Amino acid sequence: MHKLIYILVIAFTSVGFSQELNCNLVVNAQQTGNENVQVFKTLERQLNEFINNTQWTNKNYKSQERIDCSMVINISDYNSDVFQATIQVQSSRPVFNSTYSTPVYNFNDRNFTFRYLEFQNLVFNPTQFESNLISVLAYHVFMILGLDADTFELNGGDPYFAQAQTITNYSQQGNYKGWKLEDGQQSRFVLIDNMLSPTFKEFRTVMYNYHRNGLDVMADNDKLGKETIAKVFEDLRAMNSQRPNSFLMRVFFDAKADEILDVFSGGPKINITEVKDILNRIAPTHSSKWREINF
Repeated sequence: MHKLIYILVIAFTSVGFSQELNCNLVVNAQQTGNENVQVFKTLERQLNEFINNTQWTNKNYKSQERIDCSMVINISDYNSDVFQATIQVQSSRPVFNSTYSTPVYNFNDRNFTFRYLEFQNLVFNPTQFESNLISVLAYHVFMILGLDADTFELNGGDPYFAQAQTITNYSQQGNYKGWKLEDGQQSRFVLIDNMLSPTFKEFRTVMYNYHRNGLDVMADNDKLGKETIAKVFEDLRAMNSQRPNSFLMRVFFDAKADEILDVFSGGPKINITEVKDILNRIAPTHSSKWREINF
């Protein structure tokens, strides 16, 4: 009897929850010169099923609440079951009372070597290293979940970033690049380390205020939303004064530069002189866009 009750509880729980992501994953093998090899098609199909059918959290997501995201794996070389690749990861979330989706995460991960045998089982273990393929994908899934949650609730991404850090820690045993400090200043290690560091605490406040108090307000009060977004750059300036040219700053503007240009190039007028000055100081690589803000 107890076993029956346990089985029913499990069944009810699995029905009660839905997957968190609506992810389109593409495997591009053009650089190998053998893009039509069946293993690439199988890999793409299996990874799409793995990402979209895995239950990543214990939260209940309605179908319309699933996070839209994409992953493009560009394979440059392969030998037997060893693949050399990069992965471009992007995610977005809808803006309240509009049909617009705002980009949240945009990361080009260049350290992506993995082993894969066609039709192998793909299973995520939150506490144990399975393979670099699983670890890299799961890491980016939890970064997507964490950043998305941060845009709706201040520091709402804490549990997801904690899991991304756990994945980083146990994946170091695999001796693949991207998981350790010595792997460069634009690695998975640096990204999650900075995200959780008090040194960069302003970043997560910015993610919340920019989206929840800025973009989400613009449908009802365009000017107030724009003024709030303008203020978040002051927080980024404070962060930049402590650690100039940080990786988090680059990650933010890789996702947001085009959108910022659009926000301040129309609608009700606000004082943009100081906005442009701050943007040129903290994100000079996008100065060509900032020059176009002349409204």
